[in-house]
Amino acid sequence: MTLDPIHVDTIAYLASAIADGVDDGDHDDLAGTVWTDWLDPLRDDGRPVIEPVGEHELRRASVEDAALAERPFPTTHGVDSGTLNPTAFKNGLVLDVAHAAMGTEPTDLDVHQSRSIVVTVHATDATVHLPDGWSRYDGSNSERRVLTVPRTRRFADETVHELALSLAESHHALQHSHVVDDLLVLDGPLYPKQLLNWATRDRELRDLAYGDAVTEAVENYVRLVERHVEREVPLLGFVKNSTSRYLTRTLDAKGVEAPWPDDAAMFTRLLERRADGERVTDELTFTSWLHSRGGSDEPLSASGDALGVERNLDPALYEVTFMFVYDPRGDLLFKVESPAAFTEDEAVRSALTTQVVSEVAAERGPPRAVDKADELAAIGVGEKESLRRKFEERFGSEFLHTYDDVRWGEE
Repeated sequence: MTLDPIHVDTIAYLASAIADGVDDGDHDDLAGTVWTDWLDPLRDDGRPVIEPVGEHELRRASVEDAALAERPFPTTHGVDSGTLNPTAFKNGLVLDVAHAAMGTEPTDLDVHQSRSIVVTVHATDATVHLPDGWSRYDGSNSERRVLTVPRTRRFADETVHELALSLAESHHALQHSHVVDDLLVLDGPLYPKQLLNWATRDRELRDLAYGDAVTEAVENYVRLVERHVEREVPLLGFVKNSTSRYLTRTLDAKGVEAPWPDDAAMFTRLLERRADGERVTDELTFTSWLHSRGGSDEPLSASGDALGVERNLDPALYEVTFMFVYDPRGDLLFKVESPAAFTEDEAVRSALTTQVVSEVAAERGPPRAVDKADELAAIGVGEKESLRRKFEERFGSEFLHTYDDVRWGEE
């Protein structure tokens, strides 16, 4: 069944009515004002939560020139983790599977072969006891683990998913960091933001945030930063879909009515360029680097508690710093994060900027090593179905179908 033309026309009419009531002509000016007047620095309760690292400016680069530019880091390694997605079974178990891999540019097949697999299990039955700890398989090239997550009826899906994803990725990155010679890029943020957010949410999640499983995941990322600082090998997080609202919420609290749904929308408006009403597509635009000490980045700031994880270096070195890169060819915004330990050095900061802008220009998306890691770690639709069937066989229990499985087809 499809919409009749009269209904399509009616929806278009309603869209016009909405458009007539929305005037966003001054949003460009407001985005520029926020950048110029509010982020140098942005304070929250008197504390600078967003402030420049060095220079504070907006930049642009020819797409062609950037793609062909000499890159400061001749080799790059990327890490990503694919997941099954939370799956509930009729015997009361809820589980997820995360499968982490490292991609390399240029290609190194030995590195590509190694994997880290975590199966997280939530059981409402307190008598369920499962083995824990890492074990090797595949000729000792890869590692696997089953983790029983803390019991929580309301957040079982979120708990199994976030812990599987964070533990698999961080463990794989930490265990293979020694093979990285020039640059490591995580597919996603520098730290596990969802786990860090638990500390400020519902009481049940706050309790989980300071539990052993979350502590282990956060500690993996902290140790990864320490190892790269000690080896003087830079580390990045490449965020393809930033969803943070911290900046816009803070502006709202200060009486600045930010019209954007999230921070990414604001930076997109800031970086998008138009000429004669058309988007300029032959240049990438990007920001300089900024410190981030609020929201989910607060725990790893100098004044944060890192959810109880001990930091062996100056706490200020772990702070998140970030920049945004806008690719007008696809109207896409990417957020790049790195520890302050690297970006406080002007030469390293410049090298990281050049590398990222060049890769985005050439790839129209994430750095090639991250793209490879994503391909290696992904669990396809057919593989997900096969895994669920195998779990059913081993458990002697079917997974819980929903009407959407029938209506839309099982993933």
